[in-house]
Amino acid sequence: MENGKWRNEKSKIMKIDKDTCEEILVTITRNKTRSLLTAFGVFWGIFMLVALMGGGQGMEQELRKEFEGFATNSGFLFAQKTGEAYKGFRKGRSWDLEMADVERIGKLSQIEISTPSVAQWGKTAIYEGNKYDCSVKGLYPDYEQIEHQEMAYGRFINDVDIREARKVCVIGKRVYESLFPKGGDPCGKYVQVDSIYYRVVGMCSSEGNVNIQGQASEAVTLPYTTMQKMYNLGNTVQLVCFTMKPGVKVADVEDLVKQTVKAAHYISPDDQQAVMMLNVEAMFSMMDALMTGVHILIWMVGLGTLFAGAIGVSNIMMVTVRERTTEIGIRRAIGARPRDILQQILSESMVLTTVAGMAGISLAVLVLQVLEAAANPQGVVETHYQVSFGMAVGTCVLLIALGVLAGLAPAYRAMAIKPIEAIRDE
Repeated sequence: MENGKWRNEKSKIMKIDKDTCEEILVTITRNKTRSLLTAFGVFWGIFMLVALMGGGQGMEQELRKEFEGFATNSGFLFAQKTGEAYKGFRKGRSWDLEMADVERIGKLSQIEISTPSVAQWGKTAIYEGNKYDCSVKGLYPDYEQIEHQEMAYGRFINDVDIREARKVCVIGKRVYESLFPKGGDPCGKYVQVDSIYYRVVGMCSSEGNVNIQGQASEAVTLPYTTMQKMYNLGNTVQLVCFTMKPGVKVADVEDLVKQTVKAAHYISPDDQQAVMMLNVEAMFSMMDALMTGVHILIWMVGLGTLFAGAIGVSNIMMVTVRERTTEIGIRRAIGARPRDILQQILSESMVLTTVAGMAGISLAVLVLQVLEAAANPQGVVETHYQVSFGMAVGTCVLLIALGVLAGLAPAYRAMAIKPIEAIRDE
């Protein structure tokens, strides 16, 4: 007997659920134009939010590719003409950094790595009739900790190359593509630069666009000591490259580094142009601040548009409740509880908001997929423009919440309708 009663109650519930769905559908489609225009506000809001989030993520990845492989706590020191006369030396005096300056900076307690860098431009690399206009760099092995060298073939410069001043080189990606158009491992081959042959020991595939004495992809890198001898550079250093110890910022020691070098070269402590520094850490901080601002703007625009759409849904539901005053009153008269009226209005609001929102999410994902395919080389995804699964789920939850909020005011107004007032209104 009890089982039979339970089955009857279950059938009743299922029937009510079916009737409720049909009623929601009839109510929404009763005025198709109004429903479509209302849904479009939510659709456009969620489309803008998801599309902007995906686009912002892709833009951030593109910006970070510009600094690919660079240590975020690095700095670069270089010499300029003096801006003040000092100790008998005239203003505008030319001077050069030296290997001793690398050691001076390296001895500072805040510095982790200090290494020199020199370069020559306007050179031509030749291999079996193939040519490429490139730059030639002279580096130490520890430079790899400042600008990471992603090796596709072979290795980077090592300590033995430095100690023995070997005639070996590491070629960049674009140099490799021009000199070895058929591909293959270039290691062991001899490349000619300025009538001197260097044995290739590695090919660097890094493509970062930060130009520190030429891009790595367009350079032929030699051991520093080899570069000194081949180009008769002596102890001259064009750049002193350094990184900070953990917890220390470049800006914190900028003045100390400059004053250390100025004191060794008889440069006025107040001279602001003789010793120049490129603070890569500051550039990273600016980029982070920029992206934070972009993300805040994206959320403001997206959520603002979305809330505007939700307000539109709430207004239309208010109109719908007004139009259905008699219907709601009759329901109350024949025994409908306030909770039933509340559930009905909220259900209609949630369905309208969710369907429109899901359509907006779907279109945004499609647009981002097309953008991702257009922005990346065929078959290789380097920059992702899609939103994460967690973000998509969070957006869906937000849609449902907005649907509930949009229906609250109309639902409470519907609950307040009394049967006698509905009959009088009729």
